[in-house]
Amino acid sequence: MERAIEKLLFSSRWILAPVYLGMSLALLALGIKFFFEVYHLLHTILEVTEADLVLRLLALVDLVLVGSLIVMVMFSGYENFVSKIDVKDGGDNLGWLGKLDASSLKLKVAASIVAISSIHLLRAFMSIGNQQVFDDTAGTKLMWFVIIHLTFVVSAVMMGVLDKMSFASHRDDKH
Repeated sequence: MERAIEKLLFSSRWILAPVYLGMSLALLALGIKFFFEVYHLLHTILEVTEADLVLRLLALVDLVLVGSLIVMVMFSGYENFVSKIDVKDGGDNLGWLGKLDASSLKLKVAASIVAISSIHLLRAFMSIGNQQVFDDTAGTKLMWFVIIHLTFVVSAVMMGVLDKMSFASHRDDKH
């Protein structure tokens, strides 16, 4: 009975496989949106101001970072929780594949969120610079953006500190 339960529990990890496959569809949607934005940018390149150009480019960078985050979560999550990804020798390979454990993945996700938040914050600063008057509403919004960004930064740093305290000795033993 115990073996049957353990086998069922172990096999249930495959429930995650369609979820990771769904993330590849989300990546496809993000790619479509990225190229739509590039097309729109190139179509209006002569009419946009320098500040608007920088804002649009930051939006593209933001999409790329989110896409990279999806790839990282999709591959390392699948490999950590479902099954090892067998890549043929001589074919395409990701250098980090197989080297990210769940804890490292969390830290990389947190760092990516901080980077994405930084871009949003920079875009907010630049958008306010385009306004004629710096009103209280814009100042309040910007203050909340900064507070949220700092919350992400502090959370990522604390996760790193806790990881170092908790798991660093275990990782050192493996290597």
